[in-house]
Amino acid sequence: MPVPRLKLGVAGLGRGFMLLLPTLAAHPGIRLVGAADPREEARRQFRADFGARTYAQVADLCADPDVEAIYVATPHQLHREHVELAAAHGKHALVEKPMALSLEDCQAMIDAMRRARRWLVVGHSHSFDAPYLRTREMIDSQGFGAVRMISALNYTDFLYRPRRPEELDTSQGGGVVFSQAAHQVDIVRLLGGGHVKSVRAATGSWDPARPTEGAYSALLTFNNGVFANMTYSGFAHFDSDELCGWSGELGQPRDPNQYGTARAKLAKIQGPEEETALKNTRTYGAGLSLANSQLPDSAHNHFGFILVSCDGADLRPLPHGVQVYAHTRRYLETLPSPEIPRREVLDELIGAIRHDRPPIHTGEWGMATMEVCFALLESARHGHEVTLSHQHA
Repeated sequence: MPVPRLKLGVAGLGRGFMLLLPTLAAHPGIRLVGAADPREEARRQFRADFGARTYAQVADLCADPDVEAIYVATPHQLHREHVELAAAHGKHALVEKPMALSLEDCQAMIDAMRRARRWLVVGHSHSFDAPYLRTREMIDSQGFGAVRMISALNYTDFLYRPRRPEELDTSQGGGVVFSQAAHQVDIVRLLGGGHVKSVRAATGSWDPARPTEGAYSALLTFNNGVFANMTYSGFAHFDSDELCGWSGELGQPRDPNQYGTARAKLAKIQGPEEETALKNTRTYGAGLSLANSQLPDSAHNHFGFILVSCDGADLRPLPHGVQVYAHTRRYLETLPSPEIPRREVLDELIGAIRHDRPPIHTGEWGMATMEVCFALLESARHGHEVTLSHQHA
């Protein structure tokens, strides 16, 4: 007997939704039945694309009896409120990263879903990507010995893409630590065993016109003896896609001759109002729709250079597989090209709801990732190592 498709409602039709839209539309186990967004043009486009109900308020979407689960893709500071609304109406929830802006909010979200006896999945972070999941499987096979060290770095133009003012304000969840470290920490925790013991970090905020963290470097130690170094820069100079065969973060081919595009576009903008308007052109309903967000013929998603050092080999996840550097030979464990990029996050959600299969990226997992991010900021601010206490293996 076929498993019925999961009837999903979307809270927030912004950039996060736009990135997952092709996957949501193509996944055979998902049916989009509703959405909530304050923008009429976004609601109108959703009705046209999916023939589904739309609401101006998230509360009304959560009250829709036809909706089984809510994809919470609203601004970071609203995640707790909207997950609690979903729980109050008996809905499962998939909440975008970063999970929330405080440990208190993370715990409240976990508690609300637990009381409702519903599943909470935190994503989509890049730790859902097939190359990282395959690397974890290879580690678990015990064919390469114990993990000892992880190196992770990513250099992008993140800080110079069009931003709303709150995205440049750390107190409102802006900057690279909340939006980008949540990816990198999730990957490193997945590969290192999950249980981080301590964090020592520094951050960089070097452009007064973009007054938030644009870079960080951190040393993580794990309870199992693994240690990891993570570096990220969003200052739009070196691009680490060069180290991944010019395959972009979303698996798309990159043109190295487009160097400097982000900064050049931003230089033409006069003030935050124009920048916000430019950002809005990249959102659903403002010229973007299902029609111009089709699935690309691409490689797997990735998040820069990752190297896992084990006793028997170094393992390097790549957009097309996992490169193995063993004692006397090197070889590529290839992965087939994705038919539906990013489908893993929806597979995990469906597996939990339809088959009662515990997900990796639970609320507890998401809270542990956010604890590392908060510790990164605290360590950089006060110049000391931070010991963690809310970790999840």
